Amino acid sequence: MANLQFHLHIGNLKAFTTRAASSSSSSNNGAPPSINYSSSNNKVGPLILELPLEKIRRPLMRTRSNDPEKVKDLMDSISQIGLQVPIDVLEVDGAYYGFSGCHRYEAHQRLGLPTIRCKIRRGTKETLRHHLR
Repeated sequence: MANLQFHLHIGNLKAFTTRAASSSSSSNNGAPPSINYSSSNNKVGPLILELPLEKIRRPLMRTRSNDPEKVKDLMDSISQIGLQVPIDVLEVDGAYYGFSGCHRYEAHQRLGLPTIRCKIRRGTKETLRHHLR
């Protein structure tokens, strides 16, 4: 399995390291998830980046409440072994929107961590409107 590493610079965000790897069904043993390349069409999958928490908009935050016990458990886990599953983020016109991973996001906030690992998909304004419904 071939591994690639590269730095990505996005606008006024600092550079973040991402990893790319060929698609594989084997476990990564706790290593950060990687970008998967589809061997059938050579398209790059979602990017995995560490984004600053303040760059992620949470449009549904006011309509949902998190389970405090689950947030506490995640805080303990993240403190000990780090975030194991990145949150999903939709990038539309340079803005980042988070619709899932609410407990993980809050755990990072409460721990005072400046960034969170995100799986970023690009979308259109129509995609964003669909998520907001």
